[in-house]
Amino acid sequence: MRFKKHCYNFAHFVFRLIQPILDIRALLFSFPRYIEFIKDRGKYSKMEGAERINLLDIYPCIHDKTQTTSFDSHYFYQDIWAFQRIFKSKVNYHVDIGSRVDFVGFLTTITKVTFIDIRPLKVTLENFESIEGDILSLPFKDNSVESLSCLHVAEHIGLGRYGDLLNPQGTKKATKELSRVLAPGGNLYFSVPVGNPRLCFNAHRIHSPEQILDYFDDLDLIEVSGINDNGIFTQKIDIKRLSNCYYGCGLFWFKKPK
Repeated sequence: MRFKKHCYNFAHFVFRLIQPILDIRALLFSFPRYIEFIKDRGKYSKMEGAERINLLDIYPCIHDKTQTTSFDSHYFYQDIWAFQRIFKSKVNYHVDIGSRVDFVGFLTTITKVTFIDIRPLKVTLENFESIEGDILSLPFKDNSVESLSCLHVAEHIGLGRYGDLLNPQGTKKATKELSRVLAPGGNLYFSVPVGNPRLCFNAHRIHSPEQILDYFDDLDLIEVSGINDNGIFTQKIDIKRLSNCYYGCGLFWFKKPK
């Protein structure tokens, strides 16, 4: 059994090394799907009223025939979780640090948003402002931000993945900077991968939920929700269930004491 597990882990290791330049999984599934594409093209061409198919306009989309719609459970559920709480808070201004652009875009429909990232988002959108900035040195005064979010971001800090400087204390320092700018009585919506603590260089770090609570020891914990290894979303989850994950997602709602 242990040998089998080692083989499985080694195979995943090789896949991760090769995947950036060659997607083996997609390649393996491509051959039969290309055959199906060719059959569909021939069948369509013979149908009454079919348009002429020019060779240079052929555009194979061979990976979209799935039984269910695929999605990333971490990002899907965390965005809903945070959006609901920000909406219920009825704030007229919110600051987000590096979260998904879709998330901050939707937030602009309910409040004014300032988005901080080392890679600014250059869009023209009502209620939206993008500022180039570093999570380790946020452009805000102490105790000044009443509504703040940082979703699936802090685990990357200091690993160079997005062009940031290497820093072994990146995640911890990011949490301290978020605490610094949060206003007394203000809300912080925060998420990171949780489970058995480890570094997966240079993708991300995984922290135990207890580590995250320790990093934010100056804030009051309002709620912990999360997504387990099977992609199941649970609101107000027992923190021990997240501790036992391999790659879960912890959703933390903190408030700074007044």
